[in-house]
Amino acid sequence: MDTKSLRSRYEELVVEINQHNYRYHTLDAPIISDAEYDKLLNELKRIEADHPDWIAPDSPTQRAGAKAADRFEKVRHPAPILSLANAFGADDARAWYERVRKLDERVASAKFVVEPKIDGLSVVLHYRDGVFVQGATRGDGEVGEDITANLRTVKTIPLHIPVSRKQEAESGLPAAYRLPPSYLVVRGEAFMPVKEFEKLNEQLAEAGEKTYLNPRNTAAGSLRQLDPALTASRPLTLLVYQIVYSEGGQIPTSQWELLEYLKALGFPVTDVAKRFDDIESAIAYTETWNTRRDELTYEADGMVIKIDDLNLAAELGFVGKDPRGATAFKFPAREVTTKLLDIRVTVGRTGVLIPNAVLEPVEINGVIVERATLHNFDYIAEKDIRVGDRVLVKRAGEVIPYVIGPVADARTGKERKYKLPQVCPVCEQPVEHFEGEVAWYCVNAACPAQLQRNIEHFVSRGSMDINGLGFKIVEKLIDTGAIRDVADIYTLTREAILEAVTKKDRKTEKEPPGKIADNLLSAIAESKKQSLSRVITALGIRGVGEVSARDLATHFGNLDALSKASADDLQQIEGIGPNIAEAIVDWFARPANQKILKKLKVIGLWPVEQEKREKREGKLSGLTFVVTGALPNFSRDDAKEFIESNGGKVTDSISKNTNYLVLGENPGSKFDKAKSLGVKIIDEDELKKLAKSF
Repeated sequence: MDTKSLRSRYEELVVEINQHNYRYHTLDAPIISDAEYDKLLNELKRIEADHPDWIAPDSPTQRAGAKAADRFEKVRHPAPILSLANAFGADDARAWYERVRKLDERVASAKFVVEPKIDGLSVVLHYRDGVFVQGATRGDGEVGEDITANLRTVKTIPLHIPVSRKQEAESGLPAAYRLPPSYLVVRGEAFMPVKEFEKLNEQLAEAGEKTYLNPRNTAAGSLRQLDPALTASRPLTLLVYQIVYSEGGQIPTSQWELLEYLKALGFPVTDVAKRFDDIESAIAYTETWNTRRDELTYEADGMVIKIDDLNLAAELGFVGKDPRGATAFKFPAREVTTKLLDIRVTVGRTGVLIPNAVLEPVEINGVIVERATLHNFDYIAEKDIRVGDRVLVKRAGEVIPYVIGPVADARTGKERKYKLPQVCPVCEQPVEHFEGEVAWYCVNAACPAQLQRNIEHFVSRGSMDINGLGFKIVEKLIDTGAIRDVADIYTLTREAILEAVTKKDRKTEKEPPGKIADNLLSAIAESKKQSLSRVITALGIRGVGEVSARDLATHFGNLDALSKASADDLQQIEGIGPNIAEAIVDWFARPANQKILKKLKVIGLWPVEQEKREKREGKLSGLTFVVTGALPNFSRDDAKEFIESNGGKVTDSISKNTNYLVLGENPGSKFDKAKSLGVKIIDEDELKKLAKSF
């Protein structure tokens, strides 16, 4: 780039970064992530390093924060409230150390303190004669906003110091430090704990109100309100880590002792700070938090390494607005903003439609991300996510990247609202949705996107029990076109199976493929003898489990009658509600499913329920049970048999008519629904006692 173009780029960066500073510090409404901001700022710094004569007074490198908002009274800080230079990794931290060591040889023998870099709002608290008299934001580092009334509502901020003479006396600090200065100004970071932020968003969503993107902006916005009552309603807290100014009294000259001193006065301080004798130990400790950051109760974007000797740190001076005595060791970015190019729908193995974000490629934590999950269609609607939006995307650890929400302030008017799909994107059959549920489904049993899963369910032990038709063989049979729907299992040839058998399918190296094929064909033939209830279970109708299938088989007697049943007919059966009834009617109405049924009838898989189950009386008569999770001694079938032999009824789904949920290990959503409906929850032992006690 020639000098003229570079100068033009430099001037563009100054304007752009200052605008982002204003949005972040003054409006609490950033439109780019911290990582993207750091990238712009580093580019600016590189240009200024090569052309120091270009550095303008309004350059972001010469200022901290942004101008205070006009709606608040202004507060001039007694000393500059500065930010820190960043270190991106151990090598950057070592480079910082080498630079300051060359400036002052005392650094070589210095101790270091490591503290979390909380992603919150910097606040400055003033105390006169031990009484909290004023609180302000950082603003531009020189002048902040007076938010005293709002800060008084934050319960963790002491209104008097020391909070307790006993606490002060037991601090272990030298007696000279125990009398607080007549005028004390401290700096801390106000924030909203992650769990409290999530709880607040849940409450807002339930009330139909707008939710927030992240804890930092929520905390900042809550403190910069004109109504203190709103601030008081928010779960805010803070941690204090610096004395900005003091008059009278004596304060520690070590950062480590300063934290203990602040704690003795009653200020909340971090409990993860540590002091080290050398820089390598400090860096090693800092690096451990790259993978442990979720252990913190608050959002942190890094750790801060500080020279423990505060006098030495002060004497090292500044580079622009950055003090040399500390550096911010930044974590790899987990949240970035990028453009949402499109929303594409995939079909899960259960037939559920899954919306996915197609993104303008962006790097998150060292990985280029082009796709992210959007959870479900309700999520898209609730967050008002539009195609063309600039969106905030998060990737934590190995978790699949997901879209947090849109950056609404970045909209240009060209974005378009997303419309729900009316047909499956794979088989183009109409999709299905039931009132009260989040998911939309493709219920075409022959849909290629879910064929593998449908076959696995069809051949499983609780359904047709076809032993030997494992995942790999099924996958190969689908790939070769030998199986296009579950009915094709019964027309498989020996040759088709032999082609699909691999060495991994053999129990031993010497086992001939022919034996596997013969055994599988025998198991398929044997499965034709399965009962009607087993066949209904195997069809995979949404919401119809083994218990419902038995009830349907008993009530209708054959598939012909069941296929013609109306929703009203189905709801006459106990345990079949409107959603399941609708799912059954819809499944049998689909042309693709009717084709499967015709094929099953032709090959002779069309059982008839010949015996009516007699209702048994016992001590559990009149009670309805649902079983979920793995029980210690009963199999699922054993538990059902035990309940029914004692006169009870077992259903597949929880409703207000359910009396008991029998709970085992690793329960599913039935556990949550039972709690929400107030259904009594018991374990296997309590079930046995219940059968004896009535």
